[in-house]
Amino acid sequence: MSAPNPESEPAHDPEVLQLAAKVFDLARHGDTDTLAAYVDAGVPANLTNDKGDSLLMLAAYHGHAAAVSALLERGADPNRVNERGQTPIAGAAFKGEEEVLRVLLAAGADPRAGSPSAVDTARMFGREDLLALFGPAGS
Repeated sequence: MSAPNPESEPAHDPEVLQLAAKVFDLARHGDTDTLAAYVDAGVPANLTNDKGDSLLMLAAYHGHAAAVSALLERGADPNRVNERGQTPIAGAAFKGEEEVLRVLLAAGADPRAGSPSAVDTARMFGREDLLALFGPAGS
């Protein structure tokens, strides 16, 4: 393995960083139409921030089912983990976002993935209703 070559790494253009910050805010705030338009225009559906949180993680954690659905339709990975090993479905379970959980499960999100997993999170908070949503995975 060789050391990174600064000349081959992308420049940290302030305008690009500002655009990225705006897109992450759109996910946090659930501005579905604008977020979808940016992804349709070329922003990667699996874009992550400096903590490894994807657009999908931010939308899921903040309870925006429509934004979650739009990102999934555009190729966002429902099982992508952040730097802490957390998945979007675990973030939604932590916040008790049932509608988001249903959307993620329908897209193939694994409630046992990550650490803590969505199953572990639901158990930790005694959320039998969420465990029931996970079906056999929640048993």
